[in-house]
Amino acid sequence: MTSLYSVTMTTQTLSTLHHCVYNLNYHLVLVTKYRRRCMTGPMLDRLEAICRNTALKWECEVLEFNGEADHVHLLLALTPKVLPSAFVNNLKTVTSRLLRKEFAEHLKRYYWSKPVFWSRSYCILTVGGAPLSVLKQYIEQQERPE
Repeated sequence: MTSLYSVTMTTQTLSTLHHCVYNLNYHLVLVTKYRRRCMTGPMLDRLEAICRNTALKWECEVLEFNGEADHVHLLLALTPKVLPSAFVNNLKTVTSRLLRKEFAEHLKRYYWSKPVFWSRSYCILTVGGAPLSVLKQYIEQQERPE
């Protein structure tokens, strides 16, 4: 019995490792401690460079970066080898340490001498691919053997 599927799966750019094919994209939002509006244009430029460099070390990629004075948004492409929470914790540690070192005088006005920069929390969302409703319908329409 041949059935016609009413679901159209969009084509995606897929990456490969030895035994898997994947496309793992995440939207990450990081917020400054106490939501202080402490970031400047040069700080955001430096932060973007640090994030891109850190991602390369993890064999990942920053697809898009932007932010405001109190938060940043990153669009990330991670590999299945990378645990998102471990990557985010490392990214926050590295960026906080370097920004506090390089912009110490500026940040003293916001955090005095405390070794803080990011809030403890963060938001990470999966993005891309087909909507959940389309995937659900596609899976429901599979020809299950009897």
